[in-house]
Amino acid sequence: MGKKGGKGHLKREAAPGFWPIHRKKYVWTIKPLPGPHPIHQCLPLTLVVREILGLAKTRREAKKIVSQGKILVDGRIIHNERFPVGLMDVITIPETSQNYRVVPSEKGLFLHPISEDEAKFKICRIENKTTLEKGNIELNLHDGRNILVHVEDPQRPSEDVYNTLDTLKISIPEQEILEHLKLGKEALVVFADGNNIGKYGIVTSIVEQTGQKRKNFLITIQNEMGEAYQTVLNYAFVVGDKKPRISLPSKEDL
Repeated sequence: MGKKGGKGHLKREAAPGFWPIHRKKYVWTIKPLPGPHPIHQCLPLTLVVREILGLAKTRREAKKIVSQGKILVDGRIIHNERFPVGLMDVITIPETSQNYRVVPSEKGLFLHPISEDEAKFKICRIENKTTLEKGNIELNLHDGRNILVHVEDPQRPSEDVYNTLDTLKISIPEQEILEHLKLGKEALVVFADGNNIGKYGIVTSIVEQTGQKRKNFLITIQNEMGEAYQTVLNYAFVVGDKKPRISLPSKEDL
């Protein structure tokens, strides 16, 4: 009988390029569990604790810290050292009163220190939405969450104001919708993937591509310096209107 499922191990040379590990000193590294983020867009919690935050020197120490429930992700205690931490996740360490948000940078994912008030919410992008039997709407978010929007009149759903690729500001861990941020002109966007990852600015144009899905439309942004960047709509992540809802790292922080 053949083996079912994927491999449980990962070589360092095959790990994502933004992981802060030495490529040739050792052969193996930690493979994150299947979860809310794909392997090429996440960091195993052990790497966060050991390599990035420097709270442990060895994997055994990092595993002990995590298993004791000293690390919170999006307001929930995580006990598994291989848990995948990804885009816009909020990491909290209660004993040291430290809070971080995972944001995109030019080198990949980056842990940006945030305040205690900012650690109470998260920005999530709507990847898909589904209309259920009774007319209620289910929003499927980028980190695997599903949020149900109740509709009073299915024939005239005034609550149906959400579109895919819009973002939601939600409270954590309650998952209550605090704000809806639309993707369009004048929105503040950060690029979460592609050659221009980590760039952010105001949307100046969205150009429809004939025969292409909406996620492949071209979006152009302009930053405070007047520099323009372009990519496909699927890489755009709305973080505010003219004012960002989250703090963004400066070039000095990266």
